[in-house]
Amino acid sequence: MPVKKEIVNSIVALGKRLGRAPSQAEFISLSGISFYYVSQYFRSWNDAVRTARLRPYTLNVSPEDRALMEDWGKTARKLRGPVTRRAYIREGKYNPATIEKRFGPWSRLPEAFRSFAKGKQQWADVLALLPPRKARGPALKTGRHRRRPIDNSPSAVPPRETCRTALKGRTTYGNPTNFLGLRYEPVNEQDVVLLFGMLAKELGYTIEVVQKGFPDSEAMRQIGPERWQRVLIEFEFESRNFRDHGHPITGCDIIVCWRHNWPHCPPHLEIVELSSVLTGTNARIMASNN
Repeated sequence: MPVKKEIVNSIVALGKRLGRAPSQAEFISLSGISFYYVSQYFRSWNDAVRTARLRPYTLNVSPEDRALMEDWGKTARKLRGPVTRRAYIREGKYNPATIEKRFGPWSRLPEAFRSFAKGKQQWADVLALLPPRKARGPALKTGRHRRRPIDNSPSAVPPRETCRTALKGRTTYGNPTNFLGLRYEPVNEQDVVLLFGMLAKELGYTIEVVQKGFPDSEAMRQIGPERWQRVLIEFEFESRNFRDHGHPITGCDIIVCWRHNWPHCPPHLEIVELSSVLTGTNARIMASNN
């Protein structure tokens, strides 16, 4: 893992070579250093550039949709399956927040890529790695002539017309998942804590403590071969609950949630969306069983 000084020196060297500060994509491509390592020391790419005493390069830095989808596809090809947000930070070229702003929550990216790659033979191998498209139920009438299809995806919010009055005194459950020993998807923050505990080892975390108060947990995270770092975690059912609960944006490194639905989340807060992690993990389990 490169140290902070090495990253700054690389930015300086590329600045001299290009005659200006490199963009994030240029830095990753030319230096061979993943943005994952940059994010360990700096809140943003521009923060790293300013530390190198350069002015951030702002001309044509916004990547095209095609470039974002192609890089996601290349990363999926490299990892042999759907890409989690954390894996993309380590292996991808662009800021995952940029991709989410263009295409929605991270869990929707396999479907976005499927639409992008439709009919393109060069992506046939990547399409074969994606989980099967979720079946959709029949359309229901909602008024005189309007019809709306039912989205049966595991983490989708059901349309109002499919909801029924809950019976009093009965326990409610999430969608069936049968993931390892968990029969239903999370429906609250406590379920998120449980599921993260089941996935922590695979995601590269060792949990130190789970506590009352903010932040909810401290953990050690593997950031490279034989190198670990302490991180502070807040658990939420939905990422925007962090904002709704009035938590300070400092004092926490990671929001672990079931569904990421906070488009304007501060960029320094990393999001671990367990619904997308679960999709990728189930796909790998299915592939290993075949």
